[in-house]
Amino acid sequence: MRIGFIGAGRMGAPMVQRLTGAGHDVRALGRIDEKRAVVGALGATPVATAADAVREADIVIVCVFTDEQVRGICTDDLLDAMAPGAVLVLHTTGSPRTAEDIAARAAHRRIAVIDAPVSGGPHDVAAGSVTVFAGGDADALERAGAALRAYAEPVLHVGPVGAGQRVKLINNTLFAAQIGIVAEGVRLARELGVEESTMLTALTHGSAAGRALSGVAATGSAEKFKARVGEFLGKDVAVVRKTVAELGADLGILDNAVDAALRRS
Repeated sequence: MRIGFIGAGRMGAPMVQRLTGAGHDVRALGRIDEKRAVVGALGATPVATAADAVREADIVIVCVFTDEQVRGICTDDLLDAMAPGAVLVLHTTGSPRTAEDIAARAAHRRIAVIDAPVSGGPHDVAAGSVTVFAGGDADALERAGAALRAYAEPVLHVGPVGAGQRVKLINNTLFAAQIGIVAEGVRLARELGVEESTMLTALTHGSAAGRALSGVAATGSAEKFKARVGEFLGKDVAVVRKTVAELGADLGILDNAVDAALRRS
């Protein structure tokens, strides 16, 4: 399968490596010599422009950091460079409105759009086990499936375009809230005279166990874990709050727990 890839960074690089390892013909954007060398080392063909990356591709994958970058990349010029019948996959976590707007413009060119934010990190991508929440047409998702399954399992179809972002928004809100709740548990343990590391290790075996608690326990403390994921946690929470306001929704009591995740003790 011919794949155009934009965003071969922290998350995108292992995706490119998995795609080329699965035998796909990948053209990946590298705007400078250093980036093109990295792309080449991953087994892809490096190209200097986004248009060159997407031209004649069956599937185009965008995996950049912010919603604003997605809007800046997925211009009418880029869509015009894509082949009719191609599928555009958006992995960036952002606003469902962005995916819906791009899909509306792409439809006039007979290009299908799948908003497909991921849950997991680079190590999950490298293992082929990152989770994808996919919103879009079922037939388009089926066409993109061979590419996505090179690095993702499961690939979950959660509804029409924009649904992937809505599910990811809830996922990120709950994960941040869980981190905040663990941090509050650490505060309570301190007040009750229980050592943090002892409590964290013990609770991973109890009914309070979960992915957030396991991550905190493996790191050694709530503050160390928040420092390690702080950049991405802060970005995700900002996207959550902006998108919830944009959609006219309300975080409710989750807002307090999310605040606790961001607060430094």
